[in-house]
Amino acid sequence: MTLGQVRSIALQGLLGTLIEIEADISDGIPTYSLLGLPDTSLQESRDRVRAALTNSGEKWPNKKVTVSLSPAWLPKSGPGFDCAIALALLVAEGAIPQEPLDDVVVLGELSLEGRIRSVRGVLPSLIAAHKAGIRRAIVPQENFQEAQLLPGMNILSFQSLREILQWVLTGAHAVAEVLDIDIPDTEIELDFADVAGQPKARFAAEVAASGGHHLLLIGPPGAGKTMIASRLPTILPALTEAESLEVTAIHSVAGGLATRSPMSKVAPIVSPHHSASRAAIVGGGNRTITPGAISLSHRGVLFIDEAPECAYGILDALRQPLESGTITIGRAVGSATFPARFLLVLAANPCPCGKYTGKGLACTCSSLQVRRYMSKISGPLMDRIDIRVEVDPVGRTE
Repeated sequence: MTLGQVRSIALQGLLGTLIEIEADISDGIPTYSLLGLPDTSLQESRDRVRAALTNSGEKWPNKKVTVSLSPAWLPKSGPGFDCAIALALLVAEGAIPQEPLDDVVVLGELSLEGRIRSVRGVLPSLIAAHKAGIRRAIVPQENFQEAQLLPGMNILSFQSLREILQWVLTGAHAVAEVLDIDIPDTEIELDFADVAGQPKARFAAEVAASGGHHLLLIGPPGAGKTMIASRLPTILPALTEAESLEVTAIHSVAGGLATRSPMSKVAPIVSPHHSASRAAIVGGGNRTITPGAISLSHRGVLFIDEAPECAYGILDALRQPLESGTITIGRAVGSATFPARFLLVLAANPCPCGKYTGKGLACTCSSLQVRRYMSKISGPLMDRIDIRVEVDPVGRTE
């Protein structure tokens, strides 16, 4: 057989498209052609796949090789097609049969020695495969914990290309242990009860958490604004299974599951630095569109400290997501829509020096400087913030 067919998934945001990978080997001058709008990292798959096949005991075909990724109009990016391309080439060469790979979606990057490396976006890819009627998937061993979250899928995890070939030829496969996906202690060690004093600010935070109201905390440095905001997720309602799956899918696309447990029931909190770029806040990317802080905080808290210090336009970029609960990012490679329904918490000093509180602190700012400083948070954004509270320094007795 000179034609091999294997399926994989291409992601645009959280939406996946089933990709038919066809490999054809024919007589002619030894060349390699990759069709279907591949990006640079995908074009480099030729050298990775060649080295992986050779180091796995297989031969690279010394003929004309054509690999097509359909649909051809959809841009494809990333190294996650390596494993599927290698298997399609082996089927085309007659080294392995086609039948075991029918109705299987294959995800994974190949190292030069033939090991299968983890990839981003496994969970949303499997969701797309499941919607397309596919019930079996080959994933890297490192992504098994994430892949097992989707019910109704038969997950086959492998560490190397040799293991996949053994399974295709003999059907032998070591069943991976079902891993524990409970919430680690590191995600629940913060407690809102740690906040001492601050009855007015505590009450405002509790109302914000219970009603989903956006919150502005104004106070001098050291008053406890960050402490209140960082513990706010601990009093938010626990995520449902569907909400947790949605949050995990977003973090999977962003490659953030190393810092967040899959299927965690704790609402996420994201705290970008005030010097973060617009792309870091709303999302972006040149070749691959990735979610930003507003999407990573979906179903949780987006906390921006020193809000007036943000660059021009950063805070105003939050206005549309606050209204719609989604963000659509358009680039030359296409567009992607991510969910962005979050609880916004802004913290700000009352003035440039931070001592304008009326509590006897020696503020050195003029009234004009104070007005200019707070005007950096625009009126349209302030209209979307329901609760504004002054946070006073905690006394020794509190």
